[in-house]
Amino acid sequence: MSFLFQTEKLSKAYAGPVLRDVDFTLCPGEVHALVGENGAGKSTLCQIVAGIRQPDSGRMLLEGKPFAPLTRKDAEASGIRIVLQELNLIETLTIAENLFLEQLPNRAGWIKNAALEKAATQALTMVGMQRLPPGILVSRLGIGQKQLVEIAAGMSHRCRVLILDEPTAALTAIDTERLFERIQHFKAEKVGIIFISHHLEEVEAIADRVSVLRDGELVACLHQGEYQLDEVIRLMVGRKLDQSFHAKRAIGKRVLRVEGLQAPPAVREVSFDLSEGEILGFAGLMGSGRTETVRAIFGADQRAAGKIYVGQSNAPARIERPSDAVRLGIGLLTEDRKTQGLLLPKPARVNITLANLGSELLRFGGWLDRDKEASISAKWVQRLDIKVRNVEQTAVSLSGGNQQKLLLARWLYRDCKVLICDEPTRGIDVGAKFEIYRFLNSLAEAGKGVIVISSDLKELLQICDRIAVLSAGKLAKIFRREEWSEDKIMSAAFSEFGAGKVAA
Repeated sequence: MSFLFQTEKLSKAYAGPVLRDVDFTLCPGEVHALVGENGAGKSTLCQIVAGIRQPDSGRMLLEGKPFAPLTRKDAEASGIRIVLQELNLIETLTIAENLFLEQLPNRAGWIKNAALEKAATQALTMVGMQRLPPGILVSRLGIGQKQLVEIAAGMSHRCRVLILDEPTAALTAIDTERLFERIQHFKAEKVGIIFISHHLEEVEAIADRVSVLRDGELVACLHQGEYQLDEVIRLMVGRKLDQSFHAKRAIGKRVLRVEGLQAPPAVREVSFDLSEGEILGFAGLMGSGRTETVRAIFGADQRAAGKIYVGQSNAPARIERPSDAVRLGIGLLTEDRKTQGLLLPKPARVNITLANLGSELLRFGGWLDRDKEASISAKWVQRLDIKVRNVEQTAVSLSGGNQQKLLLARWLYRDCKVLICDEPTRGIDVGAKFEIYRFLNSLAEAGKGVIVISSDLKELLQICDRIAVLSAGKLAKIFRREEWSEDKIMSAAFSEFGAGKVAA
């Protein structure tokens, strides 16, 4: 068989081995998926292929010829492009400028704005965002829109090999469908695609072959139709996982009530309540106002109208900034853990205790007791099974799943009455995802109120007691478990966009 691309005995180590003698092949017009837990070596392998990192040993071949890029630009010159899991956009530039930063159309050094806007619109059309003005700043976009801009940038240039690292992590089902349609076009043009995803249903739908990495080693390479998802999961984690998450719980008193919330332009009219022992899901299309709603509740965004009642109080709470919400017992696990949640250069110890620097951690005179902080952090690291060498390891050096667990540990240590989780499993592996589901269930069982926002509807169906559907900034409908179906939820999601009516 003639391979488009292959690696032979590829190895890489940092503090310990990350890749061990990996043999990987890619055929023209093939989608070859890479799956594995966080830290298995998937992203490292793809970054080596894309010239971002260098291997310690082994070699690569592109169309049968030795291939050893020293930089990302070298790889791109050879027709290999990568869309990274971690967003790589410049927030202070426009969408169009980000899309064509290295190839800005110009004349004598002056940018040809009309040509740039036309090219940007064509690139955005490929990912279904043709209505988004290419001249707006990237900083104004939500994380899902930023993800689509990254994908558009990668797909707007001709290439022989396209690497997509967690491209659907922040996308809705509809946006994922559009992406898959575009992938089929690339396949028809004989482009080889390396596809990394923790969504195994997507892998099953799109991949011609699946390679499983575990602890840096390639443990299996399976052809489409040769495997069951349960078997892939077992190969990834080395054990069988219990996939039962929802349990009937006693629903207690109200812990949160929101009436007439407005935060234009994204949030027009949202009212709901949340009770002790309940997991309430927020579903909706991209741009429906899910994230903006919870940010307004948390005081991170200003609201124009609406009242928020915490606990059994009949008096509206005064929440003007996040510190007000935290004092009232509300925590927010943000959708973008890197820019809005974690202090990346700081150790795990600091990130865990950040929201609860109270008397327990203070010495006489108000000085922070570092030994006590380290001891408490170590307990949470053990309880959540966070993979760190010790509590002094920096957050930036951890895998996505372990970074997410750091944020969860922060709010568990704070002991919030209400925990809001915005895309809590974005970009993390199936093992870590199941662990987070179990922790959210344990919080509800302990009488906390939990809100989960997710672009993954199946995730909400698995863990929630009720699902609130937002559509164009308005609350369309709230479904109980015995009422909902995927069709009804999607109909409600489209209801304010003029594409459907709320199902009864």
